[in-house]
Amino acid sequence: MKNAPRNSEINLNTLLNPLKKLLGQTAVYGLSSILGRTLNYLLVPFYLHYFNEPADYGVVSQLYAFVAFLMVFLTFGMETAYFRFMQNEEDKPYVFSTGFFSVLLVNGVFLLSLFLFNQNIANALLIGENPEYIVMMAAIVVVDAVSAIPLAKLRAEEKAKKFALIQFSSIGANILLNLILFCGFFDPARPHEGVFFILIANLLSSLVKPLFLYKDFINFRFGFNLDLFKRMIVYGFPILIGGFAGIINETLDRILLKQILYDSSVPNSGQMADHEIGVYSACYKLAMLVTILLQAYRYAAEPFFFSQMKDQDRNKTYIKLMNYFVAAMCFIFLGVTLNLDIFKYFISNKNYWEGLAVVPILLLANVFLGIYYNQSIWYKLSNQTKFGAYIAIIGAIVTIVINVIFIPSYGYMASAWATLIVYALQMVLSYYLGQKYYPIKYNLRKFVLYLGSSLLIFYIVSSIPFGDHGFIRFMFSNLFILIFIWIVLTIEGINIRQLISRKK
Repeated sequence: MKNAPRNSEINLNTLLNPLKKLLGQTAVYGLSSILGRTLNYLLVPFYLHYFNEPADYGVVSQLYAFVAFLMVFLTFGMETAYFRFMQNEEDKPYVFSTGFFSVLLVNGVFLLSLFLFNQNIANALLIGENPEYIVMMAAIVVVDAVSAIPLAKLRAEEKAKKFALIQFSSIGANILLNLILFCGFFDPARPHEGVFFILIANLLSSLVKPLFLYKDFINFRFGFNLDLFKRMIVYGFPILIGGFAGIINETLDRILLKQILYDSSVPNSGQMADHEIGVYSACYKLAMLVTILLQAYRYAAEPFFFSQMKDQDRNKTYIKLMNYFVAAMCFIFLGVTLNLDIFKYFISNKNYWEGLAVVPILLLANVFLGIYYNQSIWYKLSNQTKFGAYIAIIGAIVTIVINVIFIPSYGYMASAWATLIVYALQMVLSYYLGQKYYPIKYNLRKFVLYLGSSLLIFYIVSSIPFGDHGFIRFMFSNLFILIFIWIVLTIEGINIRQLISRKK
């Protein structure tokens, strides 16, 4: 007769099983999000090859900054509200139809408005000579926003493979269309056509999503529940405000760079502003290595966190998850910053390399952002989403103030430092508010050790003048990365040999 399992073994299995489930879902979502976004990410050096002048790429960056704002506005927190109210049995029959209809209505009004006033909007955004950009941008955002609730339904039903197929197909179509349009039709003498190519490829690839989800559109039955809608809005509106403020922190700098640096009395000031934006945006992409992983993680994490609401050991799960998460983010920070001499070739055009100094700043900022995302579950689980809005609004105010004051003197470097300061501030605010209203006793000692050791390693390696000895620098830098990995494994008590022997 086998011995009964000990209580410690039962508790360990209870803790690890949800983590294994999250890891499995993250892997599936990551197949579309990480692999797909990585392929999409590789379009950046492709674009930079054709946009030899950074000012031309700067126009693209500005347009997609506005797209980010509109996506938050046009989904108005309904995705998260959908996950939350699907947990209530009495609301389930009406959650999808109520949320979907409200998104359809808002987007229909928005699209009509932009068709009527596209020239006025283009003038306000300092792209008055190309109002067609506004129409294309609006169409892209509406298609993506209308597809958001059906995609959220797939996530809630844990149909991760279908979700991954749709996302990957859309991204694949975008890449293929870009290759066809640029390789076959781009004329260097008319770089503005390249901007139009990017927009048309994005619109056509976005239409792939509703094609896959056609059953949700065809079989949609009107079942609008006014009382449920009010409760969903009350829950989701703070998320809308918080998301809107969050997008200010993420993308407003590219908009402000143009608005602040442009001076109608100075010849070519608009071109020079677009140049700054183009350089900054290209180098920002290197920091987005962290963002790509965060996106895949968040797709799986949000429904996972809600599914753990009634588990007595949920806090233990959240704490263990945070430890691994911080270590992983710090590892990525070191991997990119200490090998920047290699990663910089991702930016295929040397005209953009003048902005590489922002990469370590933005990478560290995204580490703080990731930690903040992980912490933010406390106000979602406790139905106090207003605090998420408060934190994001404070961050947005600080973002605007720093950019407005310092952009005239420091240009995009001010924007990079503003991003770092704001994300660090949000992380700290979220922690202290969370400990008051929904306490999760995170292991601050491990957080300080992981972050502190990674920053110390970065400082040591960066302070050594390697000169032209690139190979020595590479070996020395990656030796320190291995040291960091050893520190994490030692602190977490993970024995690599035992793990390998268990798998065998």
